[in-house]
Amino acid sequence: MRFGNVFVSALLAASVAIGPLSSAAIAQPACEPAKLATKYPSLAGKKLKIGQDGESPPFSYRDPKDFNHLLGLDADTARAVFACVGVPIEFTTGAWTGLIPATMSGQIDVMWDTLLYTPERAKRMDFVAYMNAATGAIVPKGNPKTIKSLDDLCGLTGTAGLGTTQEAMLRQAGEKCVAAGKKTINVITSTDIPSGLRLVQNGRADVLLTNKFVGDMMAASNPAVETAFGVVTGARIGAGTAKNNNDLVKAIHDGLAALRANGELKKIFDANKVDYSLATEPEVLTK
Repeated sequence: MRFGNVFVSALLAASVAIGPLSSAAIAQPACEPAKLATKYPSLAGKKLKIGQDGESPPFSYRDPKDFNHLLGLDADTARAVFACVGVPIEFTTGAWTGLIPATMSGQIDVMWDTLLYTPERAKRMDFVAYMNAATGAIVPKGNPKTIKSLDDLCGLTGTAGLGTTQEAMLRQAGEKCVAAGKKTINVITSTDIPSGLRLVQNGRADVLLTNKFVGDMMAASNPAVETAFGVVTGARIGAGTAKNNNDLVKAIHDGLAALRANGELKKIFDANKVDYSLATEPEVLTK
């Protein structure tokens, strides 16, 4: 009996001694800007161009006090990620639809602007996804067409950004309408979110589909429109770069993982009033 007690005590002592060593052996993601040249050699000495549209609050928008300074979740996250890995950046702005081909061709290094991963885009871009997407529906104030879901859009006119997953949602919903014996949805594509909003305001479109948080901010600041409904789509939002920039992709992944581990990413989400429950572990998607 005494031998049993001694044996158990020895096991407990061993587990206490081994426990901290085991925990220490598990490397936690960390910001190590001084190790840039060894961890991501092809990025050493470079200044990266980050593409954003500057017109999509709360993700990317111009500082009212300094028109050349970008604010928002995407701008703040990009700054924090590249500071974490030790790479200087500069922002370049342009129409959202133009940023994708500019990234594919290497004119800009990274598109970081509510960019959704799709297998088609992944043929010419690599992604680091880090949050789930949610779509919101913006309608005229009072919701005169009583739109409560995609099923209510049959026979109506909807608008969304050209090439976005919201455009695809409208077209798929239109096909569903036709299959049910109803009129399809008339889809008008827009080059950017402000132009889509104008279509709703001037009565040319009944609904605008866009990122939910962008839509919520538009509705909060514009008394002529409101949010009709929102849905978490399961699509993934991430940063995108041209194919085969392996060090760049790894740096983005590692920076996001470190910010998630140290709590800085949540602070950025909270400061920009974006639901942190949509954030996910960073994942590299190349096809």
